[in-house]
Amino acid sequence: MTGGRGQPVNGHVSHWNSSLGTPPRRHPLLSDADADVCIVGAGFTGLWTAYYLARAAPRLRIVVLEAEFAGFGASGRNGGWLSADLPGSRRRYAAAHGRASVFAFQHALEQTVDEVETVTANEGIDAELRHGGVLRVACSPSQAARLTSQAATEQSWGVAELRILGPDEVARRVAIPDVRAAAFTPRGARIQPSLLARGLARAAERRGVRICESTPAREIGPGVVRTDGGDVRAEFVLRATEGFTAHLPGQRRQWLPMNSSMIVTEPLDATTWERIGWDGHEVIGDAAHVFMYAQRTADGRIALGGRGSPYRYGSRTDPGGHTPQRTVDGLRAVLDRRFPAAAGAAIEHAWSGALAVPRDWCASVWLDRESGLGGAGGYSGHGVAASNLAGRTLRDLVLGADTELTRLPWVGHRSRRWEPEPLRWLGVHGIYAAYRFADRHERRRTSILARAADTLSGRT
Repeated sequence: MTGGRGQPVNGHVSHWNSSLGTPPRRHPLLSDADADVCIVGAGFTGLWTAYYLARAAPRLRIVVLEAEFAGFGASGRNGGWLSADLPGSRRRYAAAHGRASVFAFQHALEQTVDEVETVTANEGIDAELRHGGVLRVACSPSQAARLTSQAATEQSWGVAELRILGPDEVARRVAIPDVRAAAFTPRGARIQPSLLARGLARAAERRGVRICESTPAREIGPGVVRTDGGDVRAEFVLRATEGFTAHLPGQRRQWLPMNSSMIVTEPLDATTWERIGWDGHEVIGDAAHVFMYAQRTADGRIALGGRGSPYRYGSRTDPGGHTPQRTVDGLRAVLDRRFPAAAGAAIEHAWSGALAVPRDWCASVWLDRESGLGGAGGYSGHGVAASNLAGRTLRDLVLGADTELTRLPWVGHRSRRWEPEPLRWLGVHGIYAAYRFADRHERRRTSILARAADTLSGRT
């Protein structure tokens, strides 16, 4: 491989986007428009919703408004994990709707992995989807105990085909030092997220959806979305703004924009891949409190991410995705530790994106038929598959259908608002400081500290 530790490209949305070249912008909204459904946000949630509505009801006039371009936000910056991870607390959903509803939710997410694969095939979307499953590794005794406990809990909630692997079984899949155990489920796939977002936008347009880019929404209200280029009047107005929700009037404390950062290596040579293995193309995470997530890309790179600098004061975001050098260095260290065969590889690109975290870490889908206002989001980093399920659920809600999807426990879920600043900033940074300390000193006392951080954050 080519060695080197030069400065990578930093920001510029993501490697996923840059590798494809910046797409030409679709026309912005330049005058008032009428629609049946107006969707704000052309990420996965907005695009899946528009696609499924147009497919189910071709008569509908559907307009999607996007401040930048389709897939600009988290949908074009994530780790490319198409997994059945549930975006919220099973215990909280069950407290309101019963255990059976959570089992149904989990089953729907598992089916969603297959649904995305089916749609991409049918629509001719080459998203570099590779169905290899999800592998989470534990690299210390404390991590192994935690991973085993979490796996048992997930199995009790109906997670399908989840099993614990021993070190030898993991080694036959991928060479990661110090592995004590791993949890594996086949319900997962790797994708190139920008390819999926762009292909999905084209598929929606082929079905008559109008996508207006470079058109930020200034105000969202019943029956109308106001932009600099004109107003869109619609019976239904759906918000799909995820990590950028805090930018909207009155929404600063609704969801917290949590930063997640990634690096990607240069393409690795065949000798390096022989040492690493990873022929099954599983998406891989670890059992650290400040966890990493990774994939083997279609062109032979390792793309690896983690939380880095988790939150900017006042719910600010950096639209370009610039990543602090200390975060790049931290991810480099994780890469070298987990995949030492790639320790000499150059890092070609680093970037960051904002994901939406509700105060109770539970995602939601909603529609008030009286006002016509609805939306979905708050996936807390588990949105690649969940956004598809949300899009199909919003389709049914808009069409007034009573289905299994509209009875899932995240429909109509309400989370309380985040605390005002500076409490919000102090809380998030304090919690992640506790997680990092726990990871450095994996002993019983630090596990207690991490559990306390979970409680304070609202994750449990």
